[in-house]
Amino acid sequence: MSEQRLMPRRALLSVSDKKGLLALAGALTAQGVEILSTGGSARTLREAGVPVKDVSDHTGFPEILNGRVKTLVPWIHGGILGRRDVPSHRQQMEEHNIAPIDVVCVNLYPFAQTVASGADPEACIENIDIGGPAMLRSAAKNFNDVTVLCSPSQYAAFIQALEAGGTTLAERRALAASAFAHTAAYDAMISEWFAKREAESHAVDELDNDLTLPPSLTLAGTRDGMLRYGENAHQKAAFYRDGSQRYGLATASQLQGKALSYNNLNDTDAAFSLVAEFSEPTAVIVKHANPCGVASGASLTEAWKAALRCDPVSAFGGIVAFNRPLTGPVAELVSQIFTEVIIAPEVTQEARAILERKKNLRVLETGGMPSPHETGLSIKTISGGFLAQTRDNGHVTPEELKVVTKRQPTPSELADMLFAFRVAKHVKSNAVIYARGQATVGIGAGQMSRVDSARIAARKGEDAARAAGLEEPLTQGSVAASDAFFPFADGLESVIAAGATAVIQPGGSIRDDEVIKAADKAGIAMVFTGMRHFRH
Repeated sequence: MSEQRLMPRRALLSVSDKKGLLALAGALTAQGVEILSTGGSARTLREAGVPVKDVSDHTGFPEILNGRVKTLVPWIHGGILGRRDVPSHRQQMEEHNIAPIDVVCVNLYPFAQTVASGADPEACIENIDIGGPAMLRSAAKNFNDVTVLCSPSQYAAFIQALEAGGTTLAERRALAASAFAHTAAYDAMISEWFAKREAESHAVDELDNDLTLPPSLTLAGTRDGMLRYGENAHQKAAFYRDGSQRYGLATASQLQGKALSYNNLNDTDAAFSLVAEFSEPTAVIVKHANPCGVASGASLTEAWKAALRCDPVSAFGGIVAFNRPLTGPVAELVSQIFTEVIIAPEVTQEARAILERKKNLRVLETGGMPSPHETGLSIKTISGGFLAQTRDNGHVTPEELKVVTKRQPTPSELADMLFAFRVAKHVKSNAVIYARGQATVGIGAGQMSRVDSARIAARKGEDAARAAGLEEPLTQGSVAASDAFFPFADGLESVIAAGATAVIQPGGSIRDDEVIKAADKAGIAMVFTGMRHFRH
């Protein structure tokens, strides 16, 4: 036996996004449903010849306070919330001349878009919808009797339901769940905006009062699409947009290639976040969320060749990111190896034509580069909740470095140390990076021992040298960066054995003196940053 369907008699349509509105109204009118509407929605319907009744005419109460109050009246919310199966509700509705409203179609004032446009605070506040969320929540609460629509993406299925005789209880319940999720996300965006403004306008020292991490934190996102699966085939996954306009995956247009997977998205975000750290033309190759080659140069061509040289074996099947428009000559070079994804702020027509030969290659154009100095929160789920922290946007300058050895670093060593330490921020801990000439020449990532990371990175340099037909390891004459302090001298000694002549590290170990003595004994230069970059 099929589930009983409910045909509406009266619908309220009040939308900021007019997409699909006329088709929806036409389907309702065809079923003899009376349409109530407000403001621009009513004007759009009336100009299209759709019979519509203004909410103020329906309620007998005018819009006041420049439109701030128009639906916040008993004749609207009573009509939505009144339970048709409760005799006292029906009696009170009749006594107060409240007509039932069976469909509520509302999408909210474009708060996120207003903020993203750079509008002033007053304009942002005026785009905080009050009546809309109230109607959506009222309709969702009374899903036994009322159908709620909060997105144009829901109209087609609703129209089909109308043509089939109305909505089922299961359909209305599912739409109610979507409406509550929609209003929760909307409120979360507003809360985040207020918290950010307050944090920026007050010097906050006490952790409990730090509004960047408020007492209540709600994650807001709109599902952009289901992914084939998660990290593994037995896991489900989806991509959610949080409404921010930070350049990257959320702003990217996919120019070609297969659908992006969960792992593709995760690795591509890692690559693009790293390449955004550099102002010079830079190329980054990422494999399994860790960089296997990073280089800056006078051109992207130089940068790509140097990045690939670091670890050509791991680069196979990797993710490639650039911080400059991708041109034809660079695309030709990249297309010589198997690559999963290429991401860049712009891809020229010449480059597109070259990359189209690789039908499965995903090519993303973001339209711009994110700032490595941007604020925001990083979220990680744990059992029973989640952890939140501010984004690691820390940077060290030459003036902030403390030389702790007898030998001072040379200008070229200093430049390479800063380059390597910036890369270290994006390598899983424990991390040790060797660099020379603004290019990585060995990367050790994610080891339980810092000594192991140093040795793995050195071996990578040896392997890369053999692949390039060189007798001397690439790490010979390099600098080394460590994301955290060396707890013992053995880690530093491994770096020295690999051929590093200068080291940059945070410092702060109780055995710093022992480590400094080992550096002085070897005649290398070492600087402390006072800032670490753990990445777990």
